[in-house]
Amino acid sequence: MDKDDIRRARDAWQLRGQARPAGAVTPGPGQESVWDYPRPPAIVDDTRLVQVRLDGTRIAETRAARRVLETASPPTFYLPPDSVRADCLRPENRSSFCEWKGRAAYFSVCVDTLCAEHAAWTYPEPLAEFAAIAQYVAFYPGRLECYVDGERVRAQAGGFYGGWITREIVGPFKGEPGTSGW
Repeated sequence: MDKDDIRRARDAWQLRGQARPAGAVTPGPGQESVWDYPRPPAIVDDTRLVQVRLDGTRIAETRAARRVLETASPPTFYLPPDSVRADCLRPENRSSFCEWKGRAAYFSVCVDTLCAEHAAWTYPEPLAEFAAIAQYVAFYPGRLECYVDGERVRAQAGGFYGGWITREIVGPFKGEPGTSGW
């Protein structure tokens, strides 16, 4: 994508976190509404214990995650590369492009002969605004066992988005039926 394509894609977003739409859940004490998250997305450091496993085997663990918060989506957790077992990541021949973050590269996550395909991604060279997550690794909680401070994460609906839903996050969330226009 060139700069004009990126600008057009960014400008197409109507919902930008300034107001909750009708039907959005009002957060209670200690909760966050995804409708209060901004667009463009924000990066927030998170010191809670984040763990990722495949069939019980530890793939990653850190207290230095970065959450990307974007209107309508549960947070995506990005883990520092030194907290991830590189021997479990198998590069895939696929990529995607985010108008905010740039080009993503994907991995299968494997332990011995067990592999979860399309289970992780990274931004090797993100756009300048997202340099803070360069080389950090994100995981799909629908394909792996992901935990935040011991709580098993629920996956964001749909096959593309990688948001992590925990009890403090309220929606509704992008990816659910009828949300393609969000």
